[in-house]
Amino acid sequence: MDFLQLSGKSVLVFGVANRKSVAYHIGRTLAEAGARVVHVVQNEERRAGVAKLLGEADVHVCDVENEDQIERLRNELTAGGHSFHGLVHSIAFADFSDGMKPFHETGKRQFLQAVDISCYSLIALSNALKNLLDPDASVVTISISTTRMASENYGYMAPIKAALDSSLAFLAKSFSNFSRVRFNAVAPALLKTSASAGIPGYVDSYLYAEQVIPRKQAVQTQEVANVAAFLLSPCSSGINAQSIVIDAGMSINYFDKQLVQKAMREQ
Repeated sequence: MDFLQLSGKSVLVFGVANRKSVAYHIGRTLAEAGARVVHVVQNEERRAGVAKLLGEADVHVCDVENEDQIERLRNELTAGGHSFHGLVHSIAFADFSDGMKPFHETGKRQFLQAVDISCYSLIALSNALKNLLDPDASVVTISISTTRMASENYGYMAPIKAALDSSLAFLAKSFSNFSRVRFNAVAPALLKTSASAGIPGYVDSYLYAEQVIPRKQAVQTQEVANVAAFLLSPCSSGINAQSIVIDAGMSINYFDKQLVQKAMREQ
């Protein structure tokens, strides 16, 4: 039984960088469900790097910081006769090349670049590609499990993800004037990805998360991909403008007795 009803559907997936990417896991899961997946990566170098990984999949190039490239992508997809039942926005970037600083020392250039790539790109792509989306299409982005946890090693990305979350409601509302396109997010807790490995202090936080999570195992990228596939499917037709938290129960267990006792012993 084809529960997800994704067989024969076309989905545009932004953001594959390597085998650990959330976008890669989502694309693979969609393909296994019978969907036709078209990928978009940042540049030609990235396309060459993922060529073996993506096999015979159709792969396009678009740097979302460049409006001309977004327009070019739209023209390429239009010329190719594409129409999409789903779109995956798995794009984020923050420049921590100068090291992790206190939040109040966040540089304007770094912050605005992160907003542009990680948040505004969803708006820009949705607008540019709106005529290529099926009237009942589903758009899914990648957020985080909480934007209210002031984790020093996540820096200024949490406020940017909060803006991304808020954008879902406004995109859903504005698209409702001419379609039934839905906008949702999967919001995972800490994941083991190549991008996250580059964040100072992230590994320690990941290991701590494994202690807090009741099952003592961090969220797996495939678990995120499974929820994304559901949100992209007709089965989730009643879900719109939501962020679906995937934290394996971490948020209920910060005051675990063993963790509290350990912390008190270390005083």
